[in-house]
Amino acid sequence: MINNAVLTGRLTKDVELRYTPNGVAVGTFTLAIDRRTTNQQGERETDFIPVVVWRQQAELCSQYLKKGQQAAVVGRIQVRNYENGEGRRVYVTEVVAEQVQFLSAPTGSNASAGSNATNSNATHSNSSSSQQSNENPFAGDQRPIDISDDDLPF
Repeated sequence: MINNAVLTGRLTKDVELRYTPNGVAVGTFTLAIDRRTTNQQGERETDFIPVVVWRQQAELCSQYLKKGQQAAVVGRIQVRNYENGEGRRVYVTEVVAEQVQFLSAPTGSNASAGSNATNSNATHSNSSSSQQSNENPFAGDQRPIDISDDDLPF
């Protein structure tokens, strides 16, 4: 069976970070994604897709993703349900992220931080080398990049 979702959109608000009773980080945010087609009034409609991220990836998203920034999410669609305080069954459909790619440039004091969060066990090998590898060598540099056609994969 295949359950794979790939989304690109903008955050509607900052990531909400919480912790389970066992201390596991869980982050939630909503991606606003414009539809390709327009409605009868000629306007594009927008879908608002809830996303859940776990563990270190949730902490990284909370630290570096802010309202309005673009992000790409690869994950799976999950439907869960619970009984609310009124005794009614509530169904929730959401995307559980396996990878989150930060597409907007970071702002503020975190500007030199990384632009990618993947599965928590593949994110950082150690803190000193990850700090250096997360810096964008092309940030603020508008010069052309000298690459031979032989180096391009296509």
